[in-house]
Amino acid sequence: MAYPNPGYGGYGGPMMPQGVPPQGMPGGQMGGPMRGPMGGPMMGPMGGAPAQGGYPQYQPAAGYQATYGAAPLPANDPMWGYFTAIAGQDGEIDAEELQRCLTQAGVSGSYTPFSMDTCRIMIAMLDRDMTGKMGFNEFKELFSALNGWKQNFMMFDQDRSGTVEPHEMSQAINSMGYRVGPQALNGIIKRYSKNGRIYFDDYVACCVKLRALTDNFRRRDAMQQGSVNFQYDDFILCTMAI
Repeated sequence: MAYPNPGYGGYGGPMMPQGVPPQGMPGGQMGGPMRGPMGGPMMGPMGGAPAQGGYPQYQPAAGYQATYGAAPLPANDPMWGYFTAIAGQDGEIDAEELQRCLTQAGVSGSYTPFSMDTCRIMIAMLDRDMTGKMGFNEFKELFSALNGWKQNFMMFDQDRSGTVEPHEMSQAINSMGYRVGPQALNGIIKRYSKNGRIYFDDYVACCVKLRALTDNFRRRDAMQQGSVNFQYDDFILCTMAI
């Protein structure tokens, strides 16, 4: 089956923004695993073998584990203070605020900062209430996904040029669990490459769209067979909103 783990984007936990006090963001350096309540690494949604039938068993993303009793207040969450410092008065983040946040936090590291278009589709990927903005839980989920995508990119960008080659992009997509055919892979590479190379910003934009479209498709694939029937308006909504 073509689908990776639901909500893919973990690789072991959220990315750590730079400049946040150590007591606010446990785990140390950016890219290290966030520590769980028992001291061990907080695993993201990549862990676990695919379930029979193509869909892996659902595993909550880091920060969404079910717990006994009442959930902790956001104020006790190590990322809450960081979120409130960049969120608008409405308590949510728009694309401009997200771009500023990701740039100031150094999420892209030595790579080119994220473009406004990439920030818009990041929000669209997680904008389940269709507000055009991102709340705190969505913010945490995005950081977890970015951490996984960055680690995956760095596996192939061994010379730290900030780019990967087309065949490495194909390997990266496969390593994330997507099983797409050669024609689809060729179309993806043509769409996101510049002068025969894929830059980090375009790589993340590709990952965002792959995840969002796959999630939209998966929700409509009631039989889990890799095939659905779309109404025209539904198809347009699924593709144009990302």
